[in-house]
Amino acid sequence: MSAHEQLSASLEDYLETIANIVAEKKVARAKEIAAGLGVSRSSVTEALRSLSKKGLINYAPYEVITITPEGEVVSADIIHRHKALQDFFVKVLAIDPKIADEGACKVEHAAPREIINRMIHFVKFVEECPRGGADWIESFREYCASGTTRDNCKACIANCLDK
Repeated sequence: MSAHEQLSASLEDYLETIANIVAEKKVARAKEIAAGLGVSRSSVTEALRSLSKKGLINYAPYEVITITPEGEVVSADIIHRHKALQDFFVKVLAIDPKIADEGACKVEHAAPREIINRMIHFVKFVEECPRGGADWIESFREYCASGTTRDNCKACIANCLDK
């Protein structure tokens, strides 16, 4: 079992936060992690010890935190899943970006990779399909807001088939 498979949802959140801070500042500090996650410094210390033991970060008390090469791979996967879910929620389901971010954070830990990959493919398909695209997504947003379609669906389909 890899270190990634042994991570709890909480440790994934810590690693994702650390990766985002490191991407911006090259290193992370416990106080930045605590602030980013809204947790206590003692909770951060416990998580840092665990991530360090798994070989995902370089950590020593009162020192800056960096990510190991294995930690970079694992955090990149976590961030990829988060962004894919957030994209799906915003682009396809027309969810407010802030709510989509919160939802992605919760779902990224539980959804099997196959489902997330299928969602990524669906978003790409919808954006590229001549019967889909931005107009189709906008129509769905309007449908969510009003409960009705803006066009006669049969006329729309006939128009697509004519193209």
